Formats: sequence, structure tokens, C-alpha cells
Amino acid sequence: MPQLRDPSRDLTRATLSVGAIAALITSTVWIVRPFVSAFLWATVIVMSTWPLLLGLQARLWGKRGIAVAIMTLALLLVFLIPLGWSVWALVGNIDQIVAWVSSLDKFVMPPPPPWLAGIPLVGAKTVAAWEHVAAQGPGGVTAQALPYASRFIRWFAAQIGGAGTLILQFLMTVIMCAVLYTKGEAAARGVRKFATRLAGSNGDRAALLAASSVRSVAIGIVVTALVQVLIAGSGLMIASIPGALVLSAAVLFLCLAQLGPALVMAPAVVWSFYTGSTLSGCVLLAFALVSMTIDNVLRPILIRKGADLPLLLIFTGVIGGMIGMGIMGIFLGPVILAVTYNLLAEWVEDQSEPEGDAAPISAVERLAPVG
Repeated sequence: MPQLRDPSRDLTRATLSVGAIAALITSTVWIVRPFVSAFLWATVIVMSTWPLLLGLQARLWGKRGIAVAIMTLALLLVFLIPLGWSVWALVGNIDQIVAWVSSLDKFVMPPPPPWLAGIPLVGAKTVAAWEHVAAQGPGGVTAQALPYASRFIRWFAAQIGGAGTLILQFLMTVIMCAVLYTKGEAAARGVRKFATRLAGSNGDRAALLAASSVRSVAIGIVVTALVQVLIAGSGLMIASIPGALVLSAAVLFLCLAQLGPALVMAPAVVWSFYTGSTLSGCVLLAFALVSMTIDNVLRPILIRKGADLPLLLIFTGVIGGMIGMGIMGIFLGPVILAVTYNLLAEWVEDQSEPEGDAAPISAVERLAPVG
């Protein structure tokens, strides 16, 4: 007679197995946690630039190693050139910055321009605040700006303190990009096999949809940022704003970070009107308005061309992802919503039809008397 298994023993073994797996997963997540951000950025970059790698490889007689080296060097230059440019601009203008800071004690606030009072809603309040600062004399500007200057100094010191971490994260991202460029096909097959193992054919389609969504969002963001920089930079040069190239570079970073060009263009417009260049100010204002609003139209169109998804879903994913997850959420938000949307749509459509041609009998018809 076969010996029966003890249910309590099976339950204990199952509990220990689940606990061991949970501990293993927790330990793995804890170990790779410092690399998650760099890996996500590397994945987005590689998926977005993969067609460029294949095209470059085709032009280099199929040499994947040379193509990977060129792409990796290009990523390094994308970081080193703006960093070197910023350091050069800071060092080259350090004398002017020191002189400007030293002259704040002697600065006298001029009377507000007449057009300022005509601005709806905020004009009167702005004029009153302006006159209040001007009435305090030469030291009034310094007294008003000192709290904000101290906050800026603390923020700047914090950013400098985190610059080492930022550089390390970027170098890790570049290294992971090089590895993914080299083994991209194997990594893609592994992801698709895992998705298929997890959810069958629907999982494979979800993985492909996620890849196309990431590439579409990246193309939409980069192309939109370049168009915004082209418009804003043209306005800055036409209006003869000092440091137009440096301001254009700042606009590019702000647009890529989804902050928009307003942080640069609005002060430039105010400065242009303040210096008395009314015509230049009006021209710059027109360019600024176009550059600040064109992304609301251009970005969703570009994203939708790469991924055939509802425009509302793409817009919700970009905005909601950015609010909930930061810059990385710009890419993850549309991916999550796209995969969820398609899985729900396939689940709703996948309904078995009733057998036979007869229509289903309702509950009322079942209760009706026969004959």
C-alpha cells in the first residue's frame, strides 16, 4: 500500500521555497538597485539609436565592433562637449561675473517702463513691487536679492556636490550602452522569450510594442527639442540678444528635460523690452510664443507616427509619466499605457462565439410557458 504524504510537510516545503525565492529576488534587487537608473537610460538610448547603429555597421563592411566604438564615442562627446563648453563659458566670464556681483551695492533701480502697467492681471502689482524696490535706494536691490542669492548658492553647491555621482552614472550608462550595442540581438531574443514564456504570443507582441513605443517617444522628444531650439535660437539671434548661442544651448537642455524654453525666452523678452528695443522685443516675443507652444502639437504627432496608438493615450502617458516618475517617466509612461491598452483590447475582443446559428436564449424566454 503506497505511503501517503504528510500535507503539513508539503506546506512547510512550499512555504520555505517561496520564502527562499522571495529572499533571492529581494537580494538581487538590492544589489542591482544602484545600476537600475543607468540601465534604464542605456536601454532607452540603445533602442532609440539602434537603426543608426545598423546603418553605420552596413557602411563599415559589417564590422559591428567599429560601429559600436563610434557610437560609444559619440555618446561620450554628447556629454563632454556641453560640459566643456559650460566650464569654458564660466571661466571665460568669471571677471564679468565678479564685477557684476560687486556692482549690486551701487545699482539704482530705474522707474518702471510705461508699458508694464498695461499688462493684464499682473501689471499693476508688478509696477507696485518695482516702485517699492526703487524707493529703497541703491541697497534695495541687494537686500531684495540676497535671500534668493543665498538659496541659489546652496542649490549650486548641492549640484556641484552631486556632479561626481552624475558623471559616474553617465559613464555607467555609456558602458551599458556599449554592451547592449554589442549583444543587442541576444538581449532582444532573451526579452522576447521571457515575454512569451510569461504571456504567450500576447507577451511577445507586448515586448515589440514596448520597443516601438520607446523609440517613438525618444524620436518625438529629440526632434521636437531640435525644432524648438531652431525657432528660439533664430529669435535670439534676430533680436541680437547677447550670448545667443549659450542661451540656445540652455534651451536645448531645457527642452530635452521637458521644462520648455520659457525659462530662457521669458527673461530674454523682458530684457529686450527693458533696454528699449521694442521692435526686437516684439519679434522675440513672437518667436518665444511659437517655440513654447509648438511642442504640444509636434511631439504627439511624431510619437504617433512611430506607434499607432490613440493620441490621448500618448499625451497622457508622456505628461503623467513625467509627473509621476520624473524624466524617465516620459519614456516609461507611454510604454506602460500602450502595453496595458493593447492587452485590454485583445482580452475584450477575444470572446468565444456561441455554438450554432441560434441566438442565445434569454432568461425571460426560459421562464415563459411552452405551447
